[in-house]
Amino acid sequence: KEKRITKQPLEYPSAGSTFKRPEGYFAGKLIQDAGLRGFQVGGAQVSEKHCGFVVNKGEATAKDILDLMFIVKSTVNGKFGIMLEEEVKIIGEAVKNMPWQEGPAEFSGAPVWRYSENPIIGRNPVKEVARIFNSAVMPYGDEFIGVFRGEQTNGIPYIYLGRSKDAIHWNFDENKIQFVDEEGKPFMPVYAYDPRLVKVEDTYYIIWCQDFYGAAIGMAKTKDFETFVRMENPFLPFNRNAVLFPRKINGNFVMLSRPSDSGHTPFGDIFLSESPDMLYWGKHRHVMSKSPEWWESLKIGGGAAPIETNEGWLLFYHGVSGTCNGYVYSIGGAILDKENPSIVKYRCQNFLLTPEEWYEERGFVPNVTFPCATIHDAETGKIAIYYGAADTYVGLAFTTVDLIVDYIKKNSVVRESDTEIGRR
Repeated sequence: KEKRITKQPLEYPSAGSTFKRPEGYFAGKLIQDAGLRGFQVGGAQVSEKHCGFVVNKGEATAKDILDLMFIVKSTVNGKFGIMLEEEVKIIGEAVKNMPWQEGPAEFSGAPVWRYSENPIIGRNPVKEVARIFNSAVMPYGDEFIGVFRGEQTNGIPYIYLGRSKDAIHWNFDENKIQFVDEEGKPFMPVYAYDPRLVKVEDTYYIIWCQDFYGAAIGMAKTKDFETFVRMENPFLPFNRNAVLFPRKINGNFVMLSRPSDSGHTPFGDIFLSESPDMLYWGKHRHVMSKSPEWWESLKIGGGAAPIETNEGWLLFYHGVSGTCNGYVYSIGGAILDKENPSIVKYRCQNFLLTPEEWYEERGFVPNVTFPCATIHDAETGKIAIYYGAADTYVGLAFTTVDLIVDYIKKNSVVRESDTEIGRR
């Protein structure tokens, strides 16, 4: 720690080391030798203490930082013929008590590894609830909170609230969440399943699939996890897999969804919609289609809330293939443009996780890995992925933002329908 204080510019805000280390060189030394120590654009400055850092000297704008980084990269490349690459950063908050388990030294496929004690939620977790799966969690204060799909013993799914100190061991309320309308009167859905939980500004939003005279999206909001107020349904039937972005983009709320039918939909692409007020939704755009890859050749759908990085929005989604023994659900990864997220910058042709373990292959619906949430730490880049397993359990897997973004980029295949704006 003393060494960090001496050599790193901790007295100014920064996002940590700005550039990756080029093979055989040090980024900070190259920047220094290029004569850029202390070079400044607006409020953004190449640190005088450590040239590998870009610091905020006071009210630096995002444009200041990006312009400065461009000048640094261009100057170093011009002088030494070396093009610096930015470190991949999660844009967000640090997470106390981040759930984590170290991974293997080498990977045969995607750099995603399962928690050794999976599943973290087993059968019959709550009175009169047979299974919990396809659920969403997030940090809340110094602990964690989640909304969980509880499949009751009568077969009807509802949403239950859970709390945890470590995001691995969970305690659940015995009663389902009691939703109310805007006047405070009871207003329960006929059924509710596959919830997502996203915080935008000072409000927590729960999004799920429900009956609206057919399968459709339901929403509610809370600020204290005591009162849950239902909101207007955003779309007509039939629609599923709604995922809200964690901040407004160009002044609007943005949500992914997957138009469908009211059964076990044998088709489906991911679309995007915008709203100025969470009441009226429009500016619909196509984002991604299924692909020829076997694991997503039938349909795709949104998964966890997108993670903002300096490379774009990191999206974990599900891809589905059809076999003679039913559907197989795998986890895929893509990176969407930050300001126009209907544009796919990178899309991994390989699955990141597919059913292989007993709790993924055996259960009420076999061969399912279904991502619904992540917990991600901006300080370390660690990511914990929460996924439903075989419609019976909750599994946990890990990666880091630099490993997974690098893997997606190196194995990316994008097609015309991915890279266009999504409007026809």
